[in-house]
Amino acid sequence: MEKEIERIVNAERVEDLISVFGSFDENIRRIEDALDVKIINRGNDLKITGAAEQVENAVRTLEGLLSLASKGEVIDEQRVRYLITLAKEGNDSQIAKMVKDVVCITAKGKPIKAKTVGQQNYIKAIEKNTVTIGVGPAGTGKTYLAVAAAVAAFRERTVNRIILTRPAVEAGERLGFLPGDLQNKVDPYLRPLYDALYDMLGAETFQKYQERGSIEVAPLAYMRGRTLDDSFIILDEAQNTTKEQMKMFLTRLGFGSKVVITGDITQIDLPSDKVSGLKDALRVLEDVKDIGICKLSSADVVRHALVQEIINAYERYDKKQESKKLQAEKQQRKK
Repeated sequence: MEKEIERIVNAERVEDLISVFGSFDENIRRIEDALDVKIINRGNDLKITGAAEQVENAVRTLEGLLSLASKGEVIDEQRVRYLITLAKEGNDSQIAKMVKDVVCITAKGKPIKAKTVGQQNYIKAIEKNTVTIGVGPAGTGKTYLAVAAAVAAFRERTVNRIILTRPAVEAGERLGFLPGDLQNKVDPYLRPLYDALYDMLGAETFQKYQERGSIEVAPLAYMRGRTLDDSFIILDEAQNTTKEQMKMFLTRLGFGSKVVITGDITQIDLPSDKVSGLKDALRVLEDVKDIGICKLSSADVVRHALVQEIINAYERYDKKQESKKLQAEKQQRKK
C-alpha cells in the first residue's frame, strides 16, 4: 500500500474558498471522489491527505480553482471536472488561458479591469514582455494596474515575491529631518505603493506576506548589489531615477522575474543638471527584444474628469512656452 502524504493549500480570501467549495461542499466532494483523497478545511488552509500522486493532483486542481475564483470566475461542476482532468494530464498550466480580462480581485471583491484601450495595451505588454515601461500622466492607472498584475502573478504562483520600489529623490537633504529610523523616513515616499497593496490584499494579508518576506516595499537604494529571481518587480516614479540608478535597477533582473517600470516624464524632480533615467531608458531600450514600451495619454485618465482637463491645459501651456522660447532664441541669433 502506497504511503499517505499530507499537503496544505492556502487560500488568500475566504470568498474564494466559499466559491471553490460550492453548495453543500459539493465541489470538494467531487475532488475527493475523483482523486481518492481527503480534504479538510482549517481556516484559510485546506489539508489534503492521500497517496502522493493523487495528493499532488488534488493540490494542482485546488490551486487552479482558487486562481480562477480569485479572478471572479464561477466554479461549477463542469469546471471542477475539467480541472481534475487537466491536473491528471499535467496540463494545469492551461488554467491561466481560461481566465477572462479581469487582472485581479481586490480584498473587498472588486474586479480590477483595464478601463481604456491604452490600459488594455499596457496589461497585454506586461503579460507579453519580461520588462515593461509604462509612461503617462497622473491618473492613468500605471502603478495600480502594475500592482494588480503583480498580485495576480503572485496568487497564480508564477512568482514567489513582489518587490515594489521607488526613488526618494524629492526628499533630497530633507530626509534627515524626518522623524524615526531610515524605514520611517522613506515610508512617506512609498505610501502610494502600500495603498495599492492594501487595496488588493487587505492590510492583514499584506502584513503577513511582508513578515514572510514575500512582499517587499523599499527605496531604490536597497536594490543595489542584489539579483532578484522569481520576483515581480515594480519601479514606480522612475522619472526621478538618474541614468546610473536606472541601469543599476535593470541589471538586478534575475531568472523567472518580471519588471514593470512606471513614470511620468512631465514630473521630473531631479536637479536640472541630471538626466532622467526613464527618459534615457526610453531612447536606449526602444528596440530591445522582450522590453515593451507603453505610452498612456490623457485619454487613459480614469480619475475625476477634471484631471484630464488639467493635464491637457498643462500640455497646451508647455507647448506655448516652448514655442515662445524657440522664437526668442531665433530673435537672439538674428541680433
